[in-house]
Amino acid sequence: MKKKNVLITGSSRGIGRACALAFAEAGYHVFINCRNSVEQLKEVEKEILSRGGSCMMLPGDVSSPDTVRSMFRVITSPCGNSSLQGGLDILVNNAGISHFGLLSDMSDEEWQNILDTNLSSVFYCCREAIPHMVSQKAGKIINISSMWGVSGASCEAAYSAAKSGLNGLTRALAKELAPSNIQVNAIACGVIDTEMNARLNKEERLALAEEIPSGRFGAAEEIAQFVLSLADAPGYLTGQIIGVDGGYL
Repeated sequence: MKKKNVLITGSSRGIGRACALAFAEAGYHVFINCRNSVEQLKEVEKEILSRGGSCMMLPGDVSSPDTVRSMFRVITSPCGNSSLQGGLDILVNNAGISHFGLLSDMSDEEWQNILDTNLSSVFYCCREAIPHMVSQKAGKIINISSMWGVSGASCEAAYSAAKSGLNGLTRALAKELAPSNIQVNAIACGVIDTEMNARLNKEERLALAEEIPSGRFGAAEEIAQFVLSLADAPGYLTGQIIGVDGGYL
């Protein structure tokens, strides 16, 4: 039986790593990706293989269209196994970076890096994944967004703008692909306990947790569990920005 293929961008740590492990456990062939943390990505590969899962490393910068094209040439090749031939069944656009500070202090390069990593990468990956999905009349695109893309966050204007753009892309692409039976949804994550929030000290973490109705940060594994459920969600669920934020918004 042919395994389903999933690509998870930014899967060396945090939410991406948790997603990679969850999909591998569920029987998917997982393409794992990162830009810089290759040693951590190797550890993810090692863990998946040790559990009897199937995966392939595709390190590279998904904010580069040429790199994404190269990655998809590998994905669409036989990969040495005819059961994996074709393209993606699931695309999880998870790669992202944050920037904390006043907008007036941001450099041109910092602004562009936020947009390229958090938004343009999604466009590049979707553009390459869609033709195969359309030919199969099936596919799921799941975008990892943020509650700040819905409400905006002070001192995270660029990040909020990029995630808001991602939400708009999600809704528009869902309408474009619905006739081909391809679902596109986004998860507006709340405060998740990953390295992205490592800048917070103990007092800041406690203060922020008090603002969340559930009284705690979310776990990467909780987001991964929901991503996996979206991969099997009914076909009528599309174009949605679904909040998983402990009741924050």
